[in-house]
Amino acid sequence: MLRQALSQSNVTRLGLVERVFSSSITSVACLVFLFINTVMMLTLRWKRMFRETSRYILLFHLLLADTLLIASSQVLYLCYTYRILLTYPQCGVLVMLTIMTNDISPLVLVVMSLERYVAVCHPLRHAAIITVRNTGAAVLSVWILSLLQVVTLVLVLLRFPFDQLETLKMPEPCSSDRIFLLPVLHHLRTSFTASLFTLACLLIVCSYIGVVVAARSASRSQRDKESARKAQKTLLLHLLQLGLILLSCNYSAVLGFFYSVFPILIFLRIRAFLYVWFLFLPRCMASLIYGLRDRSIRVVLTSNLCRVRLEKTFRSNGNQCF
Repeated sequence: MLRQALSQSNVTRLGLVERVFSSSITSVACLVFLFINTVMMLTLRWKRMFRETSRYILLFHLLLADTLLIASSQVLYLCYTYRILLTYPQCGVLVMLTIMTNDISPLVLVVMSLERYVAVCHPLRHAAIITVRNTGAAVLSVWILSLLQVVTLVLVLLRFPFDQLETLKMPEPCSSDRIFLLPVLHHLRTSFTASLFTLACLLIVCSYIGVVVAARSASRSQRDKESARKAQKTLLLHLLQLGLILLSCNYSAVLGFFYSVFPILIFLRIRAFLYVWFLFLPRCMASLIYGLRDRSIRVVLTSNLCRVRLEKTFRSNGNQCF
């Protein structure tokens, strides 16, 4: 009995070490990605040109949604890892925020792809169609559409007899599977996600085909063809990002497979890796794509970072003098 108790104690201690290790990895990755996205958002608000250009307005809202998703997902991950029990309202707020921001990204990617299509295929009408006002209306529609799904899920969830529960505290750590107490919620969520990603994929592919046809047009100038080729690369990156986001929606199913195959300690390590790869990386691609490829953003971003570095050096030297 003593040997068995010691063995269970060692397993518990190892499990705690693995939980601390995995949570440390994901927390560091979360902070890095939040820092990158935050710097990008501040850069986009730095100059008036970015605030009054449609594609940069769309990029800002894409980064905002991704940043909120990263933060809320990390809170849920830590609660699950350390078995922190929340109440149903607390869990509902976190899960619904995650769902809403997760659906905003594909919709914004669609609007950004359509903007590139109009810029390449209808350059003379681009200034009249893609205005700041129309862009604001498109962004507002995206947020409202995502919010409507959340409102629908909440209204259905309220049909559950919470008043018959002894306490509102959840018996298990918070997750979407735990908060969806009615089977119809899973069907609603699955149907909306499938419809959303199918529509987004079709629209981005159609935009890409239109840009390819425009790039091969013999009547277009060399400058227009070069712009079309850049738009092709951007749309392909949008498709890649959309595919990674779609994979992240199957994160729970992938985890279930690994949980049934591997021991718990190995599973915790795999889960941390999959979590960063499936949930964080797709949400940081926008910063990497536009931060590295867009010359206007790159110039402002570099100048701001250099300015901060010079200020820190100046303050450090000043402190040493005194």
